[in-house]
Amino acid sequence: MTKPLRLVIFGRQGAGKGTQCDQIIERYGVAHLSTGDMFRAARDAGTELGLQVGPIMAAGGLVDDEMTIAIVKERLESDEVKASGFVLDGFPRTADQAAALVEMLGDEGLHGAINLDVPLDEVTARMKARGRVDDTDDGIAQRLALYDEQTVPTINWFDEHGMLVNVDGLGTESEVSDRIAKAIESMIGDTGDAAG
Repeated sequence: MTKPLRLVIFGRQGAGKGTQCDQIIERYGVAHLSTGDMFRAARDAGTELGLQVGPIMAAGGLVDDEMTIAIVKERLESDEVKASGFVLDGFPRTADQAAALVEMLGDEGLHGAINLDVPLDEVTARMKARGRVDDTDDGIAQRLALYDEQTVPTINWFDEHGMLVNVDGLGTESEVSDRIAKAIESMIGDTGDAAG
């Protein structure tokens, strides 16, 4: 492909998104961009935005859309990310962020978005099986409800813009990984990029 892979990945907690992100990074050699990592990198680098975001993070606050978009833009414009491509995890979280991402990348800048689709009862069972302290029935239900409320409209935005591929997240790690690879290959083909 003539340009590096540029991908957004979605998935409920317990869907195995972290594992599949690792597989994508290994297979395509892209940078893994999560908003938390980007905020920390900007803060540690002492950029103007980093200095603004540092105190918000220290106070446990939420970074607003405008600042989040600006930090993501700063990272996407770095030579390293331009050269390697990326898989974005945890961004965009809102339809406004999605629109801003597509705008900042320009025409055909984003190959698409993958939604790792795992049924609610399955992710609930997986989270309970992890045995973490905060994985109580109420805690799990609350996190999943928040995901439906906040993230699902963003997934729908990508779907409405013809940029979403739903991938069945049930099965073994390698089965899911192969499905994601097929979805990515179809996205790369759709953008009209020549191979090699």
